[in-house]
Amino acid sequence: MHQRPVLLVIAHGSRDPRHAATVHALVRRVRSRRPGLRVEVGFLDFNIPSVQGVLESLSAEGVQDVVALPLLLTRAFHAKADIPAVLADAPPRLRIRQAEVLGPSPLLLSALERRLYEAGLTPADKSSTGIVLASAGSTDPEAIAVIADIVREWRDTGWCAVRPAFASAALPRTEDAVRELRALGCERVAVAPYVLAPGFLPDRIARGAAEADVLADVLGPAPEVARLLLKRYDAALAPLLAAVGA
Repeated sequence: MHQRPVLLVIAHGSRDPRHAATVHALVRRVRSRRPGLRVEVGFLDFNIPSVQGVLESLSAEGVQDVVALPLLLTRAFHAKADIPAVLADAPPRLRIRQAEVLGPSPLLLSALERRLYEAGLTPADKSSTGIVLASAGSTDPEAIAVIADIVREWRDTGWCAVRPAFASAALPRTEDAVRELRALGCERVAVAPYVLAPGFLPDRIARGAAEADVLADVLGPAPEVARLLLKRYDAALAPLLAAVGA
């Protein structure tokens, strides 16, 4: 294989300009980690370029192989339905492999803790701090189960307590989880948004964190997230590389 497949990062898109700006910042960090790899970004909605437009441009250039990587933290509707449908309409000359979504991963837990420490916490605060893991929310049982697994895993790393919260589609809301941790007796409460970029639902999480002591930033272009994108890219290519003996 003479040329590495193009990595196409597929983001949801948002009317909020901070969303696209954050996605592009993450993509820049991915490019900087692997300079020889071509990385493009396409959006499902609201922003340009669209995923379909990027795929058509790549095909017109003569590109043959693409790894499509959903910029998603759980395998919910977009990963199971929207993205496969868009990829099915790609130009026929393209060979497209869909990588796994980003979560769950220990790298995401590391990124969450990075954001908490950047917001003012220290490792010494762990035992006295309750954490609200606040995600966008989903009606997909698989996605909800992943959040529950992350909460259980994170609880075992030394925090006072960890509770899930959701900005939509499921309960509890961020503000209710904050109050629950207060009632448990945690000295301080921190909200860790389990979201990749700013937008409508992350803003709702922030409003719900009004009574918390600490609100971390979105994951965005954290170094761990950039590493994870490349890890998912490599995993998608592993069967192909094994077949050609690369």
